Amino acid sequence: MALTTKLNAVNTMISVIGEAPVNTLGGTAVPVTVVQAEAVLDETSKAIQSEGWHFNTEHEYVLTPDASTSKINLPSNTLKVDLDPQIYTDSDPVQRGLLLYDRKNHTDVWTKEVKASITFELAFTDMPEQFRHYITVKAARIFANRFLGSREIEGFALRDEIEAKARAIDSDSENADRTIFDHYSVLRVLDR
Repeated sequence: MALTTKLNAVNTMISVIGEAPVNTLGGTAVPVTVVQAEAVLDETSKAIQSEGWHFNTEHEYVLTPDASTSKINLPSNTLKVDLDPQIYTDSDPVQRGLLLYDRKNHTDVWTKEVKASITFELAFTDMPEQFRHYITVKAARIFANRFLGSREIEGFALRDEIEAKARAIDSDSENADRTIFDHYSVLRVLDR
């Protein structure tokens, strides 16, 4: 058994509206519904990944200012970036396009490298299977609702989506190996 591919996901989505499966996502002979389904799949994937999960978030990711402009360019697949406010007390960083901007000092110029927590948008095939399934099921519900507007189909799909999300959350939590002692602020409260 193989992992879910983008083609598998799109075929699942179009099957919900009664369309026959396709053999490819590219080419000129691809039906419009397939193109629309792929667009909804990509949109749903980005929305779910934007929440920031263990599998697509890296901590202490070193960001270095460009030598000529002193600006920090973020990777092109950055969905969310944050710096630890207890370490970087003199700045308030936010993402502006693909640059790191300091709201506190009103500048995008940085004098030194920083370590950030970054949430990345990954390709469909780079995600764990539980998230591929969750994204597929949610995208199928959204696609069917936009295409058919059937409350009955949406109701069935919503139940599947809730189950898929629960499996994805369980999988992500299991891989994260989190404890209540992961953050200093929690430890500080417990130490009182």
